[in-house]
Amino acid sequence: MSDKQNYLTQEGYYKLKDELDQLKKKKRPEIAERIKQAKDYGDLSENAEYADAREEQSFTEGRILELETVLKNVTVVSNGNSDPDMVQIGDTITVEKDGGKSEYTIVGSNEANPTAGKISNESPIGKSLVGKKKGEEATVQTPKGESVWKIVDIKAS
Repeated sequence: MSDKQNYLTQEGYYKLKDELDQLKKKKRPEIAERIKQAKDYGDLSENAEYADAREEQSFTEGRILELETVLKNVTVVSNGNSDPDMVQIGDTITVEKDGGKSEYTIVGSNEANPTAGKISNESPIGKSLVGKKKGEEATVQTPKGESVWKIVDIKAS
C-alpha cells in the first residue's frame, strides 16, 4: 500500500470507518472463533472448515490493513469554504453531453462507483472536469472516444 493522499467526502469517510470498525469488532472475532472450532475437529490437513476460515481471515486482515492505510492518509473534502463556481472533489455536477444531461458526483478514488454516478477525481473524466467552472466545456476521454461535456450546474457538497 502506498502512502498517497486519499480524498473522501464526509459520507465516504464514515462509510470506510464503519467498515473498518465492523471488520475489527465483529468479523475478526467471528473468524477467530470459527478457526478455534475447526481446530477442534482434528486433522487440519483435510479440514475444509479450517481452510475456509483461514482464507477468510487472510482476506479480512488484508482489507483491515488497506482501510487503515487509506484512513491514515485521508483528506476529508468539504466545499463549504472554497469556490462554489468551480468543480471540486465532493461536488455534484450536471453536464450536457451528446444532446442529453447527466449528473455526476466527483469523489476520491476510494469512493468511485461509475454505475452510481460517482466519478473519481483521478479518472480521465474527473481530471477533465475538476477545476472547470459553470458554463465551461471540458474535452473528455471516454472508452467510446473523445467528447465535449458542458458544465451546466455545480452543487457543492
